[in-house]
Amino acid sequence: MQKFIIEDDFWSLFPNAKVGVVLSRGINNSIRDVEVYEKMLEEAGKEALRHIEMDDFSKNSAIFVWREAFQKFKTKKGARSSIEALLKRVKNGNSIRPINPLVDIYNSISLRYGLPCGGEDIDSFVGNIRLTKANGNESFIPLGSDENIPPYEGEIIYKDDAGAICRCWNWREALRTMLTENTKNAFLCLELVDETRIDEFRMALKELAELGSHHLGGKAEIHVLDRNKKEIMLKNI
Repeated sequence: MQKFIIEDDFWSLFPNAKVGVVLSRGINNSIRDVEVYEKMLEEAGKEALRHIEMDDFSKNSAIFVWREAFQKFKTKKGARSSIEALLKRVKNGNSIRPINPLVDIYNSISLRYGLPCGGEDIDSFVGNIRLTKANGNESFIPLGSDENIPPYEGEIIYKDDAGAICRCWNWREALRTMLTENTKNAFLCLELVDETRIDEFRMALKELAELGSHHLGGKAEIHVLDRNKKEIMLKNI
């Protein structure tokens, strides 16, 4: 059995956090109509402007809550949440380019709802997946690099038995587990630290599952993990 487990050392820092997971199985991520996804991202970018109405970029709630969260654990200098990176592009007038269907879908959800969202290829995982504090010796080769850049000890990471999957919680993903057009089974996650936005969080999670199934086929399961539900099954192996 293969599981996704959120360890107690994470909950000690973020007792009220929630992590939503969509398990999308049997998808066809090679389906490609670039105009569809370009339009999806363009519309999401327009909707994202409501999350950055304050002139002081860092004071906007969707960004501020993650700046605070990142202060609670060791991070690489300059590391920011994935939602901050997306919203900064929107603020600067830069379009979000299509990458592949599933990445485009989760980026559109992230922009529309102002929440961090990411995804990995389940079939690339080695053993269980954990959201936990790093030991500091986990292997990590980020997207766009061939250099091993391990996390700091105490850094919040997603990892499996082969190394780190995403550093600084949701900052930067690994090359090894990235979603590609060959992905058939995907692990998508949506993260919440602002308890006042639970309704939006659940809406975003539902829409993420529905969009994936609509565009790519397959079946989607939705799970919400919190300190009372710390693990889910990924697959029987």
